[in-house]
Amino acid sequence: DMEPDRRGIYAGAIGYISVAGEMDTCIALRTAVIKDQKMHVQAGAGIVYDSDPEAEYEETQNKARAVIRAAGEALRFES
Repeated sequence: DMEPDRRGIYAGAIGYISVAGEMDTCIALRTAVIKDQKMHVQAGAGIVYDSDPEAEYEETQNKARAVIRAAGEALRFES
């Protein structure tokens, strides 16, 4: 009820398992999905007991801006 949109890959586990049996995973707290020629950016933070809500909000904004800047750089590089 609190989240109006589906998360998709955001906040899910991403990783690999090699043929040698090695494994590594992480949580996708910054994502960009391109659909119908639009980029949808999601960013989040790890909230714990003593988290400062304003600082956590600013952190998510900074993460989202970094993804958007990286996409802009990729477009410039591609041109």
